[in-house]
Amino acid sequence: MNAILEEIRVALWAVWNRRWLALAVAWGVCLAGWLAVAMFPNAYESRARIFVQLDDVLAQQIGIGSSSRKKDIERVTQTLTSTVNLEKVVRSTRIGKEVSSPREMEIAVEKLAQNITVKSTEDNLFEITATSGRSDLSDGDNARLAQDVVQKLIDIFREDNLGGSRGEMRETIDFLDQQLADRQKQLEEAEQRRLVFEGKHPEMIGGAASIAQKLESTRAEMRSVDADLAAAQSALAAVDGQLAGTPRTMMVPGAMGGAQGALMQAEANLSDMRARGLTDSHPDVVALEKQIDALRTQAARQGAPAGMPNPAYSSLQSIRAERQANVQALQSRRAALQSEINQVTANQALEPGVAAEAQRISRDYDVLRKQYDELLQDREQLRLRGQVENERSAIKFEVIDPPSTPRQPSAPNRPLLLLGVLVVGLGAGAGVGWAIGQLRSSFATSGKLENTFELPVIGTISHVTTEAGRALGKARLKLFAAGLGGLAGLFLVLLAAEFIQRGMVA
Repeated sequence: MNAILEEIRVALWAVWNRRWLALAVAWGVCLAGWLAVAMFPNAYESRARIFVQLDDVLAQQIGIGSSSRKKDIERVTQTLTSTVNLEKVVRSTRIGKEVSSPREMEIAVEKLAQNITVKSTEDNLFEITATSGRSDLSDGDNARLAQDVVQKLIDIFREDNLGGSRGEMRETIDFLDQQLADRQKQLEEAEQRRLVFEGKHPEMIGGAASIAQKLESTRAEMRSVDADLAAAQSALAAVDGQLAGTPRTMMVPGAMGGAQGALMQAEANLSDMRARGLTDSHPDVVALEKQIDALRTQAARQGAPAGMPNPAYSSLQSIRAERQANVQALQSRRAALQSEINQVTANQALEPGVAAEAQRISRDYDVLRKQYDELLQDREQLRLRGQVENERSAIKFEVIDPPSTPRQPSAPNRPLLLLGVLVVGLGAGAGVGWAIGQLRSSFATSGKLENTFELPVIGTISHVTTEAGRALGKARLKLFAAGLGGLAGLFLVLLAAEFIQRGMVA
């Protein structure tokens, strides 16, 4: 710590011992620096904020969503500082007065692009900033120029968002109208070819795809008919089984006797056996059938049997007739479907070229029809969208902070630069004094001398001055203080002039 303090004492002594040189260097550096700072032109910055609202229910219903609008605004924000737009700004402001050639226009646009900033601070809030610091213009002119540039950029932003797409929309609709006219003509020609072909080959109406679809549907219908026919035949067989086990007449108490009554009873017993599932080969059934044959012989000798018709047998006869008619109808339908399938299959096998032609004509017609419908739908959507954009724009544009004339320069920070030059000047003077002290072979303290030669110092002799010397020293000290105070005073004067100049900007 003592060594550090010793070095500080040595440095201060070296600077103070050469204070006049340090003051001269400080004056020279400060004057040169302040002159350079004075040469810097003031740059004035104008700023504006605009708000863009994207919510609109009608626009979203027809397909103009917020996401689409945000993309449009991002596109405009990115292209706002394009060369074309900056050329508009140059021509509409005083910058264009000095432009007389394409080369000068390129230079002016390049400089202007460096002084313009467009950024999105929030989702719907945009900030436009322009800076002007031309040395050939006064501070007031630079301030007004920055304001004019921002205002022109706002006008371009509004024009691109609210009305820039109308001409493009009109051109798009005209193009779609022309494409629709061409497609309609091609569609009419394809339809005429299709009608001529179907007139020559009516069995190929609809093309090969339609024929294949018709064949598949016919086969599916035939499968359904087969299922229904099988069910009807099963139902008919069931009725036949019930009819076989039901007697035609029924016994009436007191009206039947002898062989005839025994015959009726035997037939009833036979029906009961069959109803229980006994087959014709069963011994009981065989014996009962022999008995029935013998009784029928005896009953025939006795004459016509007495009794009344069986109602159940008559009802089963009606059901059987109905189900038999249903079976015949289904068989007829199946035969018709089979004939149709055979005919279509034969036509496809005998005329493969005609089938291929039918498929090609049908495919061409379907493709043209689909393209025509899509173009028609796109045109109507674009037309409706254009009407909404023209009559009720989905973008609500509002300038929140209009560009105003800046009152204070944004750059350079001249007070800070003046103070920095003063600090640098004083530091340079002190540094020069210390550097010269290091070059001279003198020692400020006895400790420095002892450390350098590594020899003990016996003693030191103080500096002795006379009364005249002390008076001269005081006079020189006053002059040095006056020189240092003059440097500080000049800094304060320049600082005051800077603030006065800022207040004079209109």
